[in-house]
Amino acid sequence: MGREIIIDPVTRIEGHAKITIHLDDLGEVTDTEFHVVEFRGFEKFCEGRPFYEMPSLTGRICGICPVSHLMASAKAGDQILAALVPPTATKLRRLMNLGQILQSHALSFFYLSSPDMLLGWDSDPALRNVVGLAQADPDLARKGIRLRQFGQEVIEVLGGKRIHPAWAVPGGVRSGLDEAGRQHLLNWIPEAHATTAKALEIIKGYLAKNEEQIHAFGEFPSLYLGLCGDDGEWEHFGGALRVVNAAGDIVADKISADRYQEFIGEAVEDYSYLKFPYYKPVGYPAGIYRVGPLARLNLADHMGFPKADKELLEYRARYGRAPSSSFLYHYARLIEMTAAIEIIESLLNDPEITSTHLRANAGINRLEGVGVSEAPRGTLFHHYKINEDGMVTKVNLIIATGQNNLGMNRTVKQIAQHYIKGGQITEGILNRVEAGIRCYDPCLSCSTHAVGQMPLAVRVVNPAGELIQELIRS
Repeated sequence: MGREIIIDPVTRIEGHAKITIHLDDLGEVTDTEFHVVEFRGFEKFCEGRPFYEMPSLTGRICGICPVSHLMASAKAGDQILAALVPPTATKLRRLMNLGQILQSHALSFFYLSSPDMLLGWDSDPALRNVVGLAQADPDLARKGIRLRQFGQEVIEVLGGKRIHPAWAVPGGVRSGLDEAGRQHLLNWIPEAHATTAKALEIIKGYLAKNEEQIHAFGEFPSLYLGLCGDDGEWEHFGGALRVVNAAGDIVADKISADRYQEFIGEAVEDYSYLKFPYYKPVGYPAGIYRVGPLARLNLADHMGFPKADKELLEYRARYGRAPSSSFLYHYARLIEMTAAIEIIESLLNDPEITSTHLRANAGINRLEGVGVSEAPRGTLFHHYKINEDGMVTKVNLIIATGQNNLGMNRTVKQIAQHYIKGGQITEGILNRVEAGIRCYDPCLSCSTHAVGQMPLAVRVVNPAGELIQELIRS
């Protein structure tokens, strides 16, 4: 008799979700669904607010990646003002965004994902977490915590606090970087490089011995979308949008942010509040594309800094010009961390970084603005329309996690079909299915602007829709 398995909740991710696995009469996987059932309401209740409040307001969508929303929102405000942001303010924004990428990637690798690789997929779930990692390898756990702390201190030194800094504003930033803060952050650089090098050593060694995971965890062709620099360098804040195909060939390039609606559509399905963005020229669902670390590396011709460029060349020598395995998101994050540290060091050594010219003064010059920036999880769009009084009349937010929704669903299905045979299911197999979601490091509060919560559950139903088995994690 066919059945349905429900994993509820998915663990070690930011937010709440569940997975349904459908089995046929022989116990083989026929389909899967990744459910996000939190209500998305942030776009609506931003209406009627002054546009200049939007960076601070939308920065409170999430406590994990508030800086990402702060940056995209401020850039949308720049467009409304038609303001030329002072060079130092742009560099400081870049600096904070890199701190955000660094701290979030460190959280993803050391806290959420490495326990599977270092402690074992079938190890005791009570210990398969950062606490168990600290018991098994206290030095590595400490290094991971310290690396995340460095990223958080970049944010705090600039914005005054680590979470929800009301700092970037339309036209620039509120405060600058003094010499003491600059030197404090520079002192972190050697340790940060050493920890990232250690993490790269770990992931390379693991992948060399566990090739099965590369092929089983969401290896499929797709498009990739994200920001790219003028000369093809890896980008996280400026540049323009680029789309490449599964071979790494450019499909569309130098797309300005305000044209995003020509290329991105948003579909809906009845089993999730999370939208399903797709590449419009191809259509839905064939226009599946991915964003985030894996996509950004596939988009880039080079990283632009020596350590990161060396790592990118080795990565491509191992897995090709545009690797398609979702498991390689972990490896890609570490290369991005290497680049982030190099760029942070370069910005801190820029003589202009301590300038006090931080903000352009301007009034409303446009009634619409689009801001795009790279969040740790991928490309983030903020699109505002306002009236003559500067009050917001419409908001559209396209979140990185949403853009990976088709990819996450396909990844979960591939893992389930690979590991579940004859209806035989263990906790370790369910952990692997969940880990397919963790590859993308989703931020579900960002993607749905959560109201309420949803636990992770796995339900097994028969072809008649009758519940046969339910496994719930509270």
